[in-house]
Parts: sequence; structure tokens; C-alpha cells
Amino acid sequence: MAEPGAGPSGRCEEEPGPAAKEEAAPAPKKRRLAGGERYVPPPRKLSTGVSFGAEHFAETSYYFEGGLRKVRPYYFDFRTYCKGRWVGRSLLQVFGTEFRAQPLSYYRAAARAGRLRLNEEPVRDLDIVLKNNDFLRNTVHRHEPPVTAQPIRILAEDEEVVVVDKPSSLPVHPCGRYRHNTVIFILGKEHGLPELHTLHRLDRMTSGVLMFAKTAAVSKRIDEQVRERQLEKEYVCRVVGEFPEHEVVCEEPILVVSYKVGVCRVDPKGKPCKTIFQRLSYNGKTSVVKCLPRTGRMHQIRVHLQYLGYPIVNDPIYNMEAWGPDRGKGGKIGKTDEELLKALVEEHHSKQSLEIMGISEEDLTSSGENKDHGDSGDCTKPAEADPVNGNSCPAEDAKDPERNDVAACPPDSDSNLEALDKDKEPGSCGSQDGQTGQRGWEEKDPLCVECRMSRRDPSPEELVMFLHALRYKGAQFEYCSHMPEWAMEDWEE
Repeated sequence: MAEPGAGPSGRCEEEPGPAAKEEAAPAPKKRRLAGGERYVPPPRKLSTGVSFGAEHFAETSYYFEGGLRKVRPYYFDFRTYCKGRWVGRSLLQVFGTEFRAQPLSYYRAAARAGRLRLNEEPVRDLDIVLKNNDFLRNTVHRHEPPVTAQPIRILAEDEEVVVVDKPSSLPVHPCGRYRHNTVIFILGKEHGLPELHTLHRLDRMTSGVLMFAKTAAVSKRIDEQVRERQLEKEYVCRVVGEFPEHEVVCEEPILVVSYKVGVCRVDPKGKPCKTIFQRLSYNGKTSVVKCLPRTGRMHQIRVHLQYLGYPIVNDPIYNMEAWGPDRGKGGKIGKTDEELLKALVEEHHSKQSLEIMGISEEDLTSSGENKDHGDSGDCTKPAEADPVNGNSCPAEDAKDPERNDVAACPPDSDSNLEALDKDKEPGSCGSQDGQTGQRGWEEKDPLCVECRMSRRDPSPEELVMFLHALRYKGAQFEYCSHMPEWAMEDWEE
């Protein structure tokens, strides 16, 4: 899956890897331009196959601290073609209305630093009017959130597939603020598996069995099973309270409240769902429950458990006070969707735990809601992100039944950038071919808001949610992981 930037269709794309070479095409003849008219080249044709190679893995490096895997900050190019609604508007207007996570002073300083390029030419005037097929490149200084230092364990590998036991807190593939701290990148960098095809996905906070194909043919074959719902998935979780001993079936429809924040709820207007639950053990306070999703709606298991009154013990969304005194049991919330989202964000703000929720301040201030990527419980399509700022798009796993995926500007950041814009021209960064290097971590970047901030690192325990994909079964295969420690009958909180 590719890191975001937006292609001609609006789908996000990354600078292509070795398997995504440009198709050979005759150079277009430049037509004679009227006085003052700007030439816009036609869009480039890229191969649909994208893989990550050594140049991508070399962008930066990992280090381990306090039980966390961290990524050294680095420079990266986000790319986007001009969207239809931008045509006829100036860059300044687009930045001011669509990419509000940064002040306009940031974009002025970025242009002065040579970090904004239009059709590969440096942008010197933000009043330039955009045209169809305009290609914008923005070099940013990226800071990735930390993830747990727990290694990715390979459960099975042959010439067709690789099956791993995914730790909690890792996104499956690059999305939003995550790139190197993802399963795909770690498998490529540390296990020599650079060209894997995503077959299904797990929520960032969900651990367990995750399967990849090694070839397009295998991917297509298994994807057909996905589409025909021939796959069986089994999860295990630990929930609040004494879950009933008998089998419980929940078929309440689920409605997405916000793709951006990643919140759903039961609602008659939602999409049909079905989950089967079976209690495995009870320790006097909490229960271990087996979950069998028969459909693949967003957050299906977590939402159904909340509705039944048994939310997952440490669920950072569906076991919060923001849902009311009953925490959403029976669908009783007593708030509008807007009030609910505000209450959730405020509760995490008070705990300094927005990162645990999987969002940042920039996500909350940037415009636009994410699109629904579909209904299937298994998905290979990437979610979109802000291609100009590189902000996160929390719908990282919108097609998995368990998916969920913000950095505040300091109060004086705008004035700081205004002074920088007038008095100092920061050096440019990033190479001409769009590839970026790891020199970005060695010193603070003058334009980077993150470089001027101090964040509280989450503890490794905060990055684990008690939901685990235990088994994944298809027509000719079945893969299982060990039961997580927190799911053992004798486990104590």
C-alpha cells in the first residue's frame, strides 16, 4: 500500500518504488502559449503495482527506548494532483480553506525554503492560480508516533504467503502519520520481505493473525475468497463484567459517526451486522470472550460489545465516560454525534492521550471527512491523508471489523513563522528526485511544529488493547496464534 499523496483520481499515492516505474510514453508536444499563460504537463501514467525498496527503508532508522519502537524524524515528499474543486483557485486560497492544520505563514515560509513545488518548479508566489493536472509536491519534516517495541512474530511462511502475529499499536501499512512504524515497513526492513500484498487488515490497536501474499496471483485468489465471504475469523477479547455463559448473537446495525476520528455507534440507519459471542472465562471482575464476526463493519466487535453492556476493558473509544453513565449500553448515549465526538476528544485531552486514540490536533483542525472504503471485513485499499501536510487519516482500517486509527501548534507558532518568513530563509530539504534521507533527525527543522513541541510518551501498556485476532481460516488454509497473556484464565489485572 502506498503512502498518501493524491493521484489524478484523488486516490493517495506515494513516490513509486522499484515495481512502479513510469510507463514509457512519447513526450507531448508543447503547444504555443499565449502571453503569460502557464503550461501544465499531462498527468504521468504510473504502474498499479507499488513496492517498497532499499531507498524507502533508508529514509530513516529505528531506535528503542522505554519499551517503545521509535523513528528518527526525517524529510519526506507528499505529492498531489490538483483536485477538481481547486481549479481556478490560488494556492493561498486552497491552503487557507483545505489545509488549515498549518497557518498561512507556514506555507509562505515553506515556499521561501523551496519546499513547495508546482509541476516540479519551485513555488515563489502563492497567488498562482491552479489548473487541471497541476502537480504539487510538498517536503515535510515527519515525526512518527512511537509504537510498542514488541517484535513482529512470523507464524508461517512459504512461497505464497507470510503470516505474522501483529503486536498492538502498529498500523498494517503506511497511513497518516505512520510510515516506518508499520507492519509492512518493519517486515521489509528487518525481515527482508519488501514486496508483500495486503490481504486483510487489523485495527492499529488490535493484535493477532495477519496474512500477506507474496505474489499478485496469490493475492487475487485469496481476495476472491474475501469477496465471497469464504473466510472465517475468530477474535478473543477481555470485557468488563460477567458476560453471559450462553452464546450471545448481536445483529444491531452500525452507523459511522466519524471516519476522521474513527467512531461508530448502533443505529437503525446503519448497515446490517452480525457477531456471535461465547464466554471463555470469568475472573470475578472481567470476562474473556470469543468473538466470531459474520460481517465486516467498521469497529463491529467493539461496538456490539459496548451495546451489550460489556465494553472491552481498555478500549480507548468505546469504554469512555463520554458515552454517558451507561457507557453506550443499549445505544443510550444522550448526546448528538457532534457532542459525543467533542466529549471523547475532551476526555482524551484531559488525559493527554489523543495519541492513544489515534488522532492528533491537526486531524481535528484539518477539513474534510474520510470516505467510506466499503463494507468487507478484509481490505487492501489505503485510506487517504492530507497530501499537502501529511496529516493522518484515521480510517486506516475502515474495512476491518476492528479498525481505528492529532500535535497541537504552540500558541506562538504563527508569530514565530511570520518572523522566520521575514527575517530568515530556512534551508531547503529533500532531494530533487523526491526521495528523502534520514539527516532530518540530526537537528531541529525551523519550519517543523513538532520539533518545537514536547510530548509525553505513552507507556507500552497504554498501547495494548485487549482485542486479539486469534484465528484466520480460508478454503485451503488455517492460521492461529497463541492466546495473549491477558486472555489467560488465571490472568490478574
